Amino acid sequence: MNLNDHIISASASLLEALEALNRLSGGAMTLFAVDSQGRLTGTVTDGDIRRALLAGCRIDDKVEAAMHRRFKSVTGECPDVAALRDFRNKGIRLVPLLNADGTIRSIVDLSARRTVLPLSAILMAGGKGERLRPLTLSKPKPLLEIDGRAIIDYNIEALAACGITDISVTTRYLAEQIHAHFARPVAGVDVKCVEETRPLGTIGSAALAEIPADGNTLVMNSDLLTTISFEDMYIHHLSSKSDITIAAIPYQVSVPFAILTSEAGDPTRVTAIEEKPSYSFFANAGIYIFPNDMLRSLPLDRPTDAPDLIRNAIAEGLRVTYFPINGTWLDVGTPADFHQAEQLMRHHRNFSAR
Repeated sequence: MNLNDHIISASASLLEALEALNRLSGGAMTLFAVDSQGRLTGTVTDGDIRRALLAGCRIDDKVEAAMHRRFKSVTGECPDVAALRDFRNKGIRLVPLLNADGTIRSIVDLSARRTVLPLSAILMAGGKGERLRPLTLSKPKPLLEIDGRAIIDYNIEALAACGITDISVTTRYLAEQIHAHFARPVAGVDVKCVEETRPLGTIGSAALAEIPADGNTLVMNSDLLTTISFEDMYIHHLSSKSDITIAAIPYQVSVPFAILTSEAGDPTRVTAIEEKPSYSFFANAGIYIFPNDMLRSLPLDRPTDAPDLIRNAIAEGLRVTYFPINGTWLDVGTPADFHQAEQLMRHHRNFSAR
């Protein structure tokens, strides 16, 4: 979106506003009126102008005579994601993001992107995908195509739809193919690739990326297919005041035998028997929100696995919470998973085409 196309001076004439709106034909036809210092003072649409003219305004009157002064906006460098979600649910399409002085920094089209999450993202793409051989003998697993698109591209597109544009991919196995794949933008994002020259574990290579000093970063495995709401996960991260948030999937274990319960002091004495019980757990889904300072401090001289990093954080008293995924989650790890993923995406495509 060209920001200047949607901005007009509050002292411009209604005729000038109509001409500007006409140039927006086919898009979101809303103008943002600013004062002489560039501060947002109101919004104006062709409907606002029509009502003003019917009320007695003249075509050469100023925009401020017709503009709507009770506009919706978000102020600050870190957007209020919950407010953006509320605006989207109310059908508001264009939302200005304002600087502290009231000037417009950018405009979000909520019909084109769901939100603007103040996160960086790192996708881990260095694994060999050995369980998927022979498919991965000559191609890295993240580049295997499902329904005509690389697995990793589904995740890039989902992140971009949430306004996350600072995206890095860490590579190792057949790295040159992934680097070549991202030589061109995906979903409008220039994805940065960093190569792991030695094994750094399941999270250690995140330190190779250019991580901002402040804020948080979403880290995820690149070979997942999921409909997780990154927006809801981030809102959970804030509302629960978490240092680390782990996306989780429900996992049930069914025992095909009768289970005996015994006393602690007399372990051979049976106190209960339960026939074929089932136990429910939440399992790690391979998607996390970490504080940037933690990722920047990861050692590069030895491997670090994500569970170890999280265990250390818990031992240090940091707040670690989980966010249950409400939707699809599939780890494409085996040929059976790959076949299921193909069927799943084909079903989604056919459903969307109805």
